[in-house]
Amino acid sequence: MPKASLVRAFVALWWTAGSLLLLWSLQTAGRALQAGHHNPHLALLGIVEAVSAALFLFGRTMRIGAAGLLATFAVAFGVHATGGGFRGDLILYAAVVSFVAAHGAVPLAWLRPRRG
Repeated sequence: MPKASLVRAFVALWWTAGSLLLLWSLQTAGRALQAGHHNPHLALLGIVEAVSAALFLFGRTMRIGAAGLLATFAVAFGVHATGGGFRGDLILYAAVVSFVAAHGAVPLAWLRPRRG
């Protein structure tokens, strides 16, 4: 079993990334659906990303959510790149999601303090 401090740091990274990606994807979808700026493709991408982020937050569906997030990052990166933009933040998000998914969910027992 890894050290408790390492486990807590991992869980903080996992939940911070998942929560922020969920929030930001909902904001993206909301802005894409606003009157005057209606963009159904961006809204769909934001909704898929939001569902993926929600799945990413739970141990049993973490890897499914991670796959969805990585797919949406790839699409967004490609769209921005073809438009002449570079979104390095998407590369960072992909690295964090990949790291968390590679390690998998943390058993709750690992978060309890050790005795002895």
